[in-house]
Amino acid sequence: MKRRPIAALVSLLLLGSASVRLLAGPETTKQIDQRLFQELRWRSIGPFRGGRVLAVTGVRGQPETYYFGAVGGGVWKTNDAGRTWKPIFDAQPVASIGAIAVAPSDANVIFVGSGEADMR
Repeated sequence: MKRRPIAALVSLLLLGSASVRLLAGPETTKQIDQRLFQELRWRSIGPFRGGRVLAVTGVRGQPETYYFGAVGGGVWKTNDAGRTWKPIFDAQPVASIGAIAVAPSDANVIFVGSGEADMR
């Protein structure tokens, strides 16, 4: 029996807060001082000419080590969480990478599947 008055009170509070929002009017957009951004410049933070990425993997226990396989640019590795990337597949005759995985038994072994599974 005590639940009904509590439920009614909660309903009344919810309706009241909704009506206050409706009556408050539209929110105004905050103006941001553009001078805060005047020194910022666009820059490439990924590997140059790596291309579209289709496969990505990390190394368990090494939170800053990742690999990615580019559709037209081989396999790339970072040891610093993506700040710098190095190509590690340039000596191979195939550039298109569709899959990549690190062996669970040895983080120095990488499995790479060539070709693109995402054909147009």
